[in-house]
Order: sequence, then C-alpha cells, then structure tokens
Amino acid sequence: MSADLHCHTKISDGSVPVEEVVSMAKRKGLSAIAVTDHDTFAGTERAEAFGRKIGIRVIPGAEFSALDFSTGRKAHILCYLCDDPERLQSLCRATGEARRKAGSAMLEKVTERYPIPAEMAVRRAEGSTCLFKQHIMHALVDAGYAHEFFGTVYHQLFSYQDGAAYVKIDYPEVHDVIGQIHQAGGIAVLAHPAEYDSYGLLEQLASSHEIDGVEVWHPHNGPEDERKIADAAREYGLIMTGGTDFHGMYTTNPVPIGTRTTPEEQLDRLLQKKKNR
Repeated sequence: MSADLHCHTKISDGSVPVEEVVSMAKRKGLSAIAVTDHDTFAGTERAEAFGRKIGIRVIPGAEFSALDFSTGRKAHILCYLCDDPERLQSLCRATGEARRKAGSAMLEKVTERYPIPAEMAVRRAEGSTCLFKQHIMHALVDAGYAHEFFGTVYHQLFSYQDGAAYVKIDYPEVHDVIGQIHQAGGIAVLAHPAEYDSYGLLEQLASSHEIDGVEVWHPHNGPEDERKIADAAREYGLIMTGGTDFHGMYTTNPVPIGTRTTPEEQLDRLLQKKKNR
C-alpha cells in the first residue's frame, strides 16, 4: 500500500474538515496519510486520534512557507514526525501573524472593488488559523462575482506583484526554517520544487545534506519533472515522497486524496530515518 503525505484541511487553506480528510484516506485504502497544514500543527492531534479510532496511520506534519533569499522565490518545506512541535511555535506564530495582517489588507482591497460584506469571507475562514486568499475567493464565488476559485478574477486580484489586491507576505529564510525543523526533531522535505522552479535550491540543499527528502510525486509535476527530481534524490540519497497537496474544492483541477502517493518502501525509509534519530 501507499501513503498520501501532503494534505491540507480547514485548519489552513483546505475546504474539508480534518476528520473527513482522514476518513477519505481510509476509504481509499491508503496505509497512511499526513496532515500538513500551512505553518501550523493545530490539527495534528485531532487527526492522529481520529486515525487511531478508524484504523489508519496519521503522520503528523506541517508545511512551512519560506523564501530562498538568493533567488527571491518561495520555497515550501514539509516537516514530518516532529519530536517537539512547541519549539516551532514561534516560527508558526510569526508567519501566522504576517499572513493574518496581509489577509486583512487584501480583504479590505477586495471589498473596495466588490460590494460584499467582509464578514462573508471571514465566515468562510472559520476553523482556519488565518484568512487565506481562497476564503476571499469563496465569498466572491458565492456572491456571483466569479465562477471558479483560480480563474480570471483570482489573477486580477492576487497575481504576484501586480494583482489589484495583492499584499506581500514576508516569509522566513529557507535555511533557517530547515535548521529549526531539525532542532525540533523533525524530518525536512523540500516540497514540489518544480512549482517554484527551485531545481537550483534542491541541488544546494541536497549537496549540503540540509534536507532529508524531496517531494517527487505531485499533481503539478509532469513526467520530466518527476524524472529530474527522482534523479537528484537518488544521487544524494534523499527520501522520495509524494502526495496530492489536497485542498478539497480550493484547487484548479480536481485532485482526490490518494491520486498521488508515496510508495511503501519510501514511507518505510521516512519512518526508519525518524527511528534512527
């Protein structure tokens, strides 16, 4: 069997509650699932408890947002099986505060352009640690100003730098994030390097032995991306992970849980890496 090691819930910018995400993984017949909400461990205990109840292993995790200062590009680091999540709470709080501040500013800009009450977006963010762009778009879809979450309206509002409602979020430096994950006893995996054209960063992090693994199987990866990432993983002895990057309906194309997965032998490598530490 295999595992989906990249799933988001309503705790961050997914549309599906924690328990339903875990239930879908069980129904899919997966051996394990990882809950990796953005910059928070808030849902992991609930997910693990519910997983034990219905009989599926839940691997606690989080996806940390970072910035590669050398290129100015974003980078996401998946953290798994952290011994001491409390040691990462200052990192979570700093990013959360920056995201909440940006979310409020973006919502203000949107409500100046569209006659919707701000409460519409706030209600759609209930249960989440922050107000994300997806919640604002959900309100606009419900109000009839857009018919999809990531279409023309989204790009007009939130395109990087020139979007009418875009507000920059200052993310922590990627090397610092990885260092903090390791200090807290976690496994650090570079997420979807093809998405941010981060092959140079992958080479740098792998050759310096900063990361433990890299995400090979992802919905945004084409066959050539998978080949390049897998080749780098084999060259440097990295764990190869995979997952759907599940967000429920907050996505461009439907990606059900379990349609991108981590093979059993790579899951075993991840668990053995943790055991060895």
